[in-house]
Order: sequence, then structure tokens, then C-alpha cells
Amino acid sequence: MNTPDDLIKSCSIIIWTASALHAAVNFGQYPYGGYIVNRPTLTRRFIPEPGTKEYDEMLKNPQKAYLKTITPKFESLVDISVLEILSRHASDEIYLGERESPYWTTDSKALEAFKKFGSKLTEIEGKITARNNDPSLGSRHGPVQLPYTLLLRSSEEGITFRGIPNSISI
Repeated sequence: MNTPDDLIKSCSIIIWTASALHAAVNFGQYPYGGYIVNRPTLTRRFIPEPGTKEYDEMLKNPQKAYLKTITPKFESLVDISVLEILSRHASDEIYLGERESPYWTTDSKALEAFKKFGSKLTEIEGKITARNNDPSLGSRHGPVQLPYTLLLRSSEEGITFRGIPNSISI
């Protein structure tokens, strides 16, 4: 790093990766993949080729053929349990733009920068909510009417499909 801009860019990448990117990938797993039939974690056989016994079975009873192909019960329970654990927020979680103690520093410049950062996060949250509510952006919800909430920074305890924990501690 040769300039303050290099440092800013590097710190921004670290903060993004350790917070929002991780949260977007992590906390959306259960809502999207918790119903294992929608997203099986493995397949026990190849897609049947026309002219085979398995292909004829699939044509005759697609549901039975599908269930014989996807993740077995035990592995499904393990997968769902892991997804649930990874997608759950703790009751004492501190979120991006928050600090555990208001006395984390006495540096007025740092406090002002942190306040500005929190305001920017609130602004981003407002934009996400507005986009979710804009009917001209019809694909925002998809057929199941599930709004995009993964990058909303705060959350309650449990599986909420939202929240960015403050992963960076000083």
C-alpha cells in the first residue's frame, strides 16, 4: 500500500467480506434451502437417459423418481440442522454500525466517522425497503413474494433472513 486510498480500499474490502458479504451468503441459507426438496444437497444417481429403466420410471412416476434421487432422510436432517445453525442470530449479537459500548473510544473524529457510517447504513436500508415496495420492480419478490432483506443490517434473535453482525472488533 502506497497511499491512503490504497488503505481505504483494502479496509473496505475486508469490512465488506467479513460483514455484509458473509451475512448475505450465510443468513439466507435456511430460508432458501431449508426445504430440502427445493434444494437437495446431493443426488444419488444421474439424470436418467431416454431408453433406460430409470427414464421409464421417471415418466411413469416423476415424484417417486425424484425422491429416489435426492438427498436421503438422514443426510437431509443433518443438512437442515447445519443450515438452521448457520442462519440463526444470537440474542446478544451486535450489528454493523453498532458498538457494544458507547465508550469504545474517546476520539471525536472516530465517533463522528462511525456516526456517519451508521447514517449511510440506514440510508442503504431505506433504499432496499423502497425497492422491495416498488411495484415497477416486479422481480424484487418473485412468485413467492419474498422481499430481499439479507442486507438489512439489524435483526432479532433467531432465523430472520436479515442482519449483518459486526464482525470487526477493535
